[in-house]
Order: sequence, then C-alpha cells, then structure tokens
Amino acid sequence: MAGSITSTRPPAVEGRRDGPLIVTEDMELLDDLLRLCAAAGAEPDVHHSVPERRGSWEGAPLVLVGDDAAARCRGAARRRGVLLVGRDQDDPDVWRRAVEIGADCVLRLPDAESWLVDRIADVVEGVGRQALTVGVIGGRGGAGASTLACALAVTAGRTGQRTMLVDGDPLGGGIDVLLGGEQAEGRRWPDFAASKGRVAGGALEESLPELHALRVLSWDRSDSVVIPPEAMRSVLAAARRRGGVVVVDLPRRVDEGVAEALAQLDLGLLVVPGELRAVAAANRVASAVGMVLQDLRVVVRGPFAAGLDEQWVADALGLPLAGELPAEAGLLAVQDSGAPPGGTRGPLARFCAAFWDRALTSGGVS
Repeated sequence: MAGSITSTRPPAVEGRRDGPLIVTEDMELLDDLLRLCAAAGAEPDVHHSVPERRGSWEGAPLVLVGDDAAARCRGAARRRGVLLVGRDQDDPDVWRRAVEIGADCVLRLPDAESWLVDRIADVVEGVGRQALTVGVIGGRGGAGASTLACALAVTAGRTGQRTMLVDGDPLGGGIDVLLGGEQAEGRRWPDFAASKGRVAGGALEESLPELHALRVLSWDRSDSVVIPPEAMRSVLAAARRRGGVVVVDLPRRVDEGVAEALAQLDLGLLVVPGELRAVAAANRVASAVGMVLQDLRVVVRGPFAAGLDEQWVADALGLPLAGELPAEAGLLAVQDSGAPPGGTRGPLARFCAAFWDRALTSGGVS
C-alpha cells in the first residue's frame, strides 16, 4: 500500500514554492486532497507516514495529515502548518490526535474544502504584494482605450515587470489581435467562464498566451460574450496575487462583471478625445464608473477642437488629469505592420513610460 501512494515530486515551477506534504493511506481521502491541490495549482508530495528523507517534514510549506495517519506521525518534529484532515464529523477523539501531532487545526471534508484550497494556494504562491492594477475605459466609442491598454502592458513588460493584460470587453474583438497574437496557443476567457471559487494565480499565468513579454487573457472568436461576475472576480483576484502589473481593458457599459473588475482596480484611466461630443459621452461613462471606482482619472487624446485643451476637458468632467496623448501620425500603419502599440518611440510610448515611472517608482499611483 505504501508504495502505491508514494509519489516523486516533479521539479518545481520557477517562481513557485513547493507544494504541500500529504500523509495518508486512505485512498478516498487522498483522491480528495489531490483534487484540492490541483484546484490550488499545487503539486503535492505524498507519503504513507512521516517521510524518511531528511527535511521533508520540516521543510514542506504545509502538511496535510489524514486521520488514518495521525498515529504514524507521533514523534515528528513540532512545526507550524500541520493540518489534520478527515471526513468523520462526530469523531470524539479527533482533537486528542491533533494535539499529539501538534496540528494547527482540524479540518472536516467536504465542509472545509473551500478554505483548504485557499490555504494551499496561499502557501504555494506565497504572500507578497498584489499587482498594481490599472483599468482603461473609453469615454466614447473609438477613443483608443484598447490601444492605450495594450501600450501600457507592453511598456511594463518591456521593463521587466511581471505583466498581465486582461481583455474585459467581450464585444471588442479580442485584444490579442492588437498584439498580433490571435493564433497564439493558450487559454481564453471562455475557458474560465465557469470559474467561481479560487483560481490559482500560477496556473492562470502559465495557461495564457505569452506575447511581447506579457501574458494576455483575451477572447476567442466564438459566440460567447458573457463574463459572469464570479468568473471576473476569481480570475482578476488570481492575476493580482501574482504581483507586478495587471492592465484591464474595459467596456463603457457597467454590468455586473465590469463592476467586479472595477472593484479590484487601483486606478482607472478614462480616455477622452479632445472634442465636445466626446466629453458629453465621457461624462455619462464617468458617472457610472465612479459609482464603483474611487480613483478615476482622465487621459485626453488629441487633436483638440477649437478652444479646448487637456485641462479644460478634465475640468469639464470633474476628474484629475492623468496626462495628454498627442495625435500620433502613422500609429495605425505601425499596428497594421504587426508591431504592438507603444513601441519605443512616439507620444504613446513616452506617455506609457512616464506613467509607469511615476506609478512604480513611487510604490503606488500618485
């Protein structure tokens, strides 16, 4: 029996900690624990008793001891992060066994499954600073929000920041197209549509297409055009836990899914062309977005109508001015050639570089 459930741990994925140590001979319990580890993106090390390999018990980030194995774990070195796991809700001796092995707590499945997945994911991914998360929204159709979102992500990735670009607009045609990656292998939004619980950040990152030194979560070309709010909440939370930078391209309408995204932003950028009708349209967008997002700033894009400038637009909207994007000749031609928005030259590139210089060097968005 011992040989049949002892596994060799695969090489750790770069940037991730080792998975938990599981100690049990209960095959049904083991199946449950392996399923929960998979949900948390963890690769566990499985044994029927305390491992003989030196340091395996002491060095594991988390130890899950099955009820059946508690007696075999007596005498193991006392440490934090030992959990006694079983199914019997009415076992009167469970707390005695927990004390004998120095367990932090006792868990009963299936009731504790959600909590345990979160705990496993926390120790595998580590607890670090969450990603700086910036949303980009067009004040009107054709304002250039998707272009700016791509350029911000490309610029952050080029500086070495761990970067994820999330397409929050199912009707936008797929932001991967702007990056020339519509044929790139990897998962798209429909693959995550049923996500309700915790999504493992490492597994999410590794499953997405990698384009221009960043990971991209976009739409495919199917008819699926809905992001359930639970999926948006779970996926964005996973992306943020990985640290670095997350850029979210958002539509102008605020439905339940978009509201979930807005709630996780550190900062929103409202892109508004410098003309009166755009300002009028942007005012309605800002009103809806502002009901959820506290920090919304305006990026004014040239050219300007007579009598308007960037500060006039910001004042008319009652929003802080994040900056001006001058008209950039040849931008569409550059994108048509396959180059991503926000190359190393031009007003768009300079705006993005200056934005991240302020946001990242100051440790926040000031």
